[in-house]
Amino acid sequence: MRFFITIICTLILFTFPEKFGLIEDALSENTSERAEEIISEANSEATQSIVFIAGFDEGDNVYYKKATEYFESQNLKVVKNLYSLEEIIVWLNEHYNGKDYDEIQIVSHSNAWRGMSLSTTQNGDRITAETLKLASEEKKLPKINKGITSKTKIIFHSCGLGNNEVLLKQLKNVFSSEEHPTVIASPYFNIFGGKYAPHYLAKPYYGYYPTAESSGPLAISKEFKKNYPNEKIDWQNALETRSETRFGEVYTFKFNIPVDWEIIFDSSEHIPQLKDKDAIMDFVSENEAMSKAIYDLEIPIEKFRWRSSIEGKTLYIKGKTTVLCVLQPILNSLDSNEYAKALIGDDTIYNSL
Repeated sequence: MRFFITIICTLILFTFPEKFGLIEDALSENTSERAEEIISEANSEATQSIVFIAGFDEGDNVYYKKATEYFESQNLKVVKNLYSLEEIIVWLNEHYNGKDYDEIQIVSHSNAWRGMSLSTTQNGDRITAETLKLASEEKKLPKINKGITSKTKIIFHSCGLGNNEVLLKQLKNVFSSEEHPTVIASPYFNIFGGKYAPHYLAKPYYGYYPTAESSGPLAISKEFKKNYPNEKIDWQNALETRSETRFGEVYTFKFNIPVDWEIIFDSSEHIPQLKDKDAIMDFVSENEAMSKAIYDLEIPIEKFRWRSSIEGKTLYIKGKTTVLCVLQPILNSLDSNEYAKALIGDDTIYNSL
């Protein structure tokens, strides 16, 4: 039998500025042609700092729009419409103006399960430690020619990326030539266009339940309390709050993570009859490839809603979990009436490599 495994994240957003949507291959022009349009939108004055808005908003989401407004308000050159690491490097090489960069900031969605929305190459995979390593080994990424020195800071505004040291090291290598820049990212969530601050960070807490089979806020809040015993948070209130309604208030958004398998057997007679979710979970647990996929997600197998079906010689297994992400805005340690400023040099909220 042969296995076809797909893991896809689908979001259900509740007025949250971050969206982990799939990047569409909507790039019909080459980088240089798009860059000419981008330059006309950006500040044409030579600068030592630049910001790449490496994504686009979908539906009612305005995350990238708010991020653009935030950086433009600081009179920084903002480049849009480049959605891969390859294109960003090509742009930097083509537009080197003789001045080395102080800061290169990159805004891209990210999450703990699927990596960054920014892709490796124009038609490549989303950036994870594995995909970036493969792209580098296969020499699919161009080399940085000029403009980046040991004094350059490469700053990623990507949720939770600061927790992934392996990926940060790989990104540092990609942006290195004869000299190595400093790569910076926060372990926390980035929020742009907040009600009380144009840019702030928030600490995430996670909970899960089988999609469409929620046990309710009270029962789920007890799980959060058990999993995070040292946190003084009203979990039930946090789970029932879907937006930033009051200053410093903890709130929640949720999204789905589905896992899909297509398993082709030599004969339909060999296909097991999985009559209920327990049988499906046993089947998944006993298969090395499938159990590893669930293990890598670090989500308990019982937190998925499981379904199976048979068509001809193919067994289809589908699981879906709903992730509850509780966000706690980080407050100023010296003044609890202010959010902590997202200062790159603050090593309490940013990690550097």
